[in-house]
Amino acid sequence: VPGSLASGARRAEMRFMREALIALVIFLCLAAAPLASMAIWPRLPARHRDDDTNTVVRLAANLFGVMTSLVLGLMINSAKNTFESIDHNVHAYATELILLDRTLRQYGPETEAVRQPLVAYVQRVVDTSSQDSETTIVANQLSERLLTEIGLRLNGLTPPDAVRGSLLQDGRQRLQKVLELRWILVEQSEGAIPWPLIAMLVAWLALIFASFGFRAPKNAITVATYVVSAVLIAGALYLILDMDVPFSGPIQISPMPLERALAELQR
Repeated sequence: VPGSLASGARRAEMRFMREALIALVIFLCLAAAPLASMAIWPRLPARHRDDDTNTVVRLAANLFGVMTSLVLGLMINSAKNTFESIDHNVHAYATELILLDRTLRQYGPETEAVRQPLVAYVQRVVDTSSQDSETTIVANQLSERLLTEIGLRLNGLTPPDAVRGSLLQDGRQRLQKVLELRWILVEQSEGAIPWPLIAMLVAWLALIFASFGFRAPKNAITVATYVVSAVLIAGALYLILDMDVPFSGPIQISPMPLERALAELQR
């Protein structure tokens, strides 16, 4: 168990470092583009520095600005939908765990052997989320063994009457729903924003920033404006990418539904 938790934490740390590195690269590209443009512009021939050329550059920058706004809007909407979908599934997952436990309790004391691995599984899910692992619904061998053991013990029950037979059938359906939701969450934890779209967006932003440096005055205020703008945009893109992977980083799905489920199971 400690080894798998440490492995999840390492994966989460690697993901955080990768996202931070991407944000740093974006910042460097956006900060360097206008500074390079400011340095190159005085060295250009006179015909390349006239007002007509500047007008064309501004028009091209406006075009890329519109396209960048559209793509950023799509990225934010995609990350938002992913986050909300996973948050909904986590709540549904916790609810199904509680209802499964309630069904087992209604069946009678014979299900105590079934509830033990169920409580152990939910405890592991909560412990994993508190360890800041890659995902709170980890796909590993121990979780698989616990869920398999729950199914085997549930199938080993022999209901003495029709009422308990109905409860047993309901419990099996609840367990199947738990398994389905678990794998849905595992599959959703990888993110949905394609990297080529991010690369294209960064290229557009670099061109826009480069146009800002065209004929711009060389002073500290101008340079500071470029740097601050690059920091803010890189930070915004980092948060969008982090929101697209809601089980790690600064913006995470709340583990409170699972913690409440564990509290209900332990009552």
